[in-house]
Amino acid sequence: MNQSGEKEEQILIRITGQDRPGLTASVMGILAKYGAQVLDIGQADIHATLSLGVLIRLDEMHSGQVMKELLFKTTELGVNIGFSPITDEEYENWVNHQGKNRYILTMIGRSLSARQIEATTKIIAQQGLNIDSILRLSGRMSIKEPQRNVRASIEFSLRGNPADRATMQKELMNMSQEMAVDFSFQHDDMYRRMRRLICFDMDSTLIQTECIDELAKRAGVGDKVSEITARAMRGEIDFKESFKERVALLKGLDASVMKDIAEHMPITEGTDRLMSVLKTCGYKIAILSGGFTYFGEYLQKKFGVDYVYANELEIDENGKLTGNYLGDIVDGHRKAELLKLIAQVEKVNLAQTIAVGDGVNDLPMISEAGLGIAFHAKPRVVANAQQSINTMGIDGILYFLGFKDSYLGEQGKL
Repeated sequence: MNQSGEKEEQILIRITGQDRPGLTASVMGILAKYGAQVLDIGQADIHATLSLGVLIRLDEMHSGQVMKELLFKTTELGVNIGFSPITDEEYENWVNHQGKNRYILTMIGRSLSARQIEATTKIIAQQGLNIDSILRLSGRMSIKEPQRNVRASIEFSLRGNPADRATMQKELMNMSQEMAVDFSFQHDDMYRRMRRLICFDMDSTLIQTECIDELAKRAGVGDKVSEITARAMRGEIDFKESFKERVALLKGLDASVMKDIAEHMPITEGTDRLMSVLKTCGYKIAILSGGFTYFGEYLQKKFGVDYVYANELEIDENGKLTGNYLGDIVDGHRKAELLKLIAQVEKVNLAQTIAVGDGVNDLPMISEAGLGIAFHAKPRVVANAQQSINTMGIDGILYFLGFKDSYLGEQGKL
């Protein structure tokens, strides 16, 4: 009952049909006239088709008149309306469920099919999670120009607790490999919405090559070094030992070749777009690489990166590589330490950090970060990461952060 002693009831109003300006205002005008309390409201538009839901509470004396006026108004506007009574008990049960944990499941791929979405929603249902909303993050694909937008992403807002999160994660990762779709499953808390520091591996992540392999080609030892590099990235041999062995093979190479290699490094798809958005939005960006400082600093100037930590090659007085290095080797353990150190310097909670890499030596920082992403990574890395991207460019990270294409514009700039 309200303060006047009149009995009140809940009514769920559902309106569907062709969207048009002023429709919601017309509905609210009628509800306001009778002093209705809005308990919940939600609206979605799909291809100019409106779906509006409003849960109201008002006194029983006026409920009939409200429904009558709404029916006349929606008939006039050419849309459909339906009414459902909601008991006090049903409403209270719904309210109590709102306190459950919330998660965000993001799907990304070159395109998304009904088969992929069916498989995903089956996993969601099997884990006892409820889908509260589905939001498309990517722009719409052109039928006439299908290659114009080759990114697709949707975001599920989920309520509840997964019955077995480890099993759910495994099923999503298996599906990712089988159906060419990538996933991110994150707790929907304040940290997910406030990421502030992102740390990248460089070789085979921001660039599509391994710089030490490029140097080795110039030194005439390409095959030897490439074989060692591949084994190290797969975790078959110790990174530090492999690093020393590879650098020793570069002895006598003229250091001037580094400039040419840097200027012709193949930049990973989506890097320009990703960096532009991150810088515009105030993220701190770090390159933590087992590669070399020269190339990291080249990317630093190109993209405005804030921090670069990599390995320094020793050069003799004749401008030749000595086969040695300076300082400590940046390996997996050091990358994780640097992530924590930079977060401390920037006064950023570790939960607000992101780490992205492809090799086994990236796993420590990927595991340490609030959001760890395996990017076009080796099998062992994908198996141990919570999120992975294999189907598109590195700007797919933006969808995992909740960005919509409509926020970013055609070139990814705000």
